[in-house]
Amino acid sequence: MGFRDFVGVAKPWLTAANLVTAGAGFFLGCGGAVAWGTFFAALAGIGLVVASGCVANNGIDSRLDRAMARTRGRAMAAGRMPLWVGLAYAAVLGFFGTAVLAVWTTPATVAVTLGGFVVYVGVYSAWLKRRSPASTVVGSLAGAAPPLAAYCAAGGDLDLGAVMVLTLFCLWQVPHSYAVTLHRFDDYAAAGLPVLPVRQGFDATRRHIVWHIAAFVLAAVLLGVLGYAGQAYLAVATVSGACWLAVALHGYSDALARGWGRRVYLASIVVVCLLALALALDPAKRGDAGDSLADAPTAQS
Repeated sequence: MGFRDFVGVAKPWLTAANLVTAGAGFFLGCGGAVAWGTFFAALAGIGLVVASGCVANNGIDSRLDRAMARTRGRAMAAGRMPLWVGLAYAAVLGFFGTAVLAVWTTPATVAVTLGGFVVYVGVYSAWLKRRSPASTVVGSLAGAAPPLAAYCAAGGDLDLGAVMVLTLFCLWQVPHSYAVTLHRFDDYAAAGLPVLPVRQGFDATRRHIVWHIAAFVLAAVLLGVLGYAGQAYLAVATVSGACWLAVALHGYSDALARGWGRRVYLASIVVVCLLALALALDPAKRGDAGDSLADAPTAQS
């Protein structure tokens, strides 16, 4: 058990991906007026809590991980890190992350972050993952918690913008995760996990992926149309979303499902990074979204 094991059980790539989406949520919530101290505090606290959840997930899944080729070398699955050490490590990360958020951000940020932790660790990892394909959809709520928490930290209220952040990142998370289950189908089948392609087959999974990507593109475009982000963001969202949908609509067959799933997965990473960058560079000014909604025609006008 060494330093690399402590880094590995915190799933640094997954934690980093959550920080990318959290950054997007913060820039969306701040309306162009970035309080950098709050920004870094929010990302530090959210990152520590996400890492805590990842460590706890490693402990809960250690037996399952031994059945899958890509995960059996993880520290707790391989026995290099005792379970109690992992859980203590998770507790320390979670404590400091929550403390940072409590001191330097808002109560809503703390509540959303801890809510995401409970969904990921308590609902998804400990219970639903082993029981139902619906675990992916429920787990998407945990994946959407970091950008929503950061949106709140930036000064965004729990308003329509918050609902759109939650919706957007849930809709991104579902096809992203389904694509992973297709690409790694053999591992999930060997572990006996009831993911969608194991329960309902490749073609049903493909349809769910396409539907969710189409809904994601609509939500991403709507964010710009309603004035929560600028015109450059709207162009990026439209083009990148359309390209992701095109990837999902072409080159599929049951025989090639694993490779197709990998392409959809990689495209999802590119899309979310482009959206995060676009939101950072072209957020709407505070009040623009409200002005856009106020200027919209009504039935009485």
